[in-house]
Amino acid sequence: MTPKTLLILGGTTEGYKLAEAAVALPGLRVISSLAGRVGTPRLPAGEVRIGGYGGPAGLADYLHREKIDAVIDATHPFAARMGWNAAEACGKTGTALLRLERPAWQPVEGDRWTQVDSWPEASAALRDDDRMQPARRVFLALGRQELAHFTGLDEIWFLIRSVEAPDPSLHFAQSQLLLARGPFRYEDELALLKQHRIDTIICKNSGGEATDGKLTAARELGIRVVMLRRPRRPELPSAPDIPAAMQWLQEQGLQERPRPDKVPPSR
Repeated sequence: MTPKTLLILGGTTEGYKLAEAAVALPGLRVISSLAGRVGTPRLPAGEVRIGGYGGPAGLADYLHREKIDAVIDATHPFAARMGWNAAEACGKTGTALLRLERPAWQPVEGDRWTQVDSWPEASAALRDDDRMQPARRVFLALGRQELAHFTGLDEIWFLIRSVEAPDPSLHFAQSQLLLARGPFRYEDELALLKQHRIDTIICKNSGGEATDGKLTAARELGIRVVMLRRPRRPELPSAPDIPAAMQWLQEQGLQERPRPDKVPPSR
């Protein structure tokens, strides 16, 4: 079997798990690509590439240069630009492309969600309007790039949780910074919300189990959640989990089909 090369556009929990599973396949070279937004990223199994490509043209050049046979886009559900770049680059080069994406969270009975399509809309939802009473103590469960949308709301106290410290030029009149990396347990999230008397949570609909504990805790405590909907993505073949992605690799000829168990001869 001719050796094949898989490029994983990663940085997510799914990307790390996929890399670990894929490197175990015989004859498969696995390269994980990380955006490089975190200063000290966790490195996945296999080869690692860090940094951008310079748009779809740069990615297409990379696919050709490294002789990539297939790409799995396992980037964050909100990394929309990378998704579109991958679709265009793979289309130009004829490279097989799969989107590995965890299912989005869905509201259930007891949830108090306001779903929005932009950060300005989320910021506006914190003030008094027809949908909710004005917020006073808000938990920002966001990346550091999104925090700027909530500065200037001086009447609100913010609990800011981020993997890395935000830009020091950002000014919040009332805030507390909490540096932490998930997964976060439900019990810890419940205690955190109670300790800081949170009345509103701002978050993205990332999906998955690593950070859904805060939603369960918010439901139990009757806390409001302002939820940013996911951006539109290209229409692509997709997989909801690692087993489905591994099955796709087999269909693309990058994974050897398992041999059937030998049946003992009849006596």
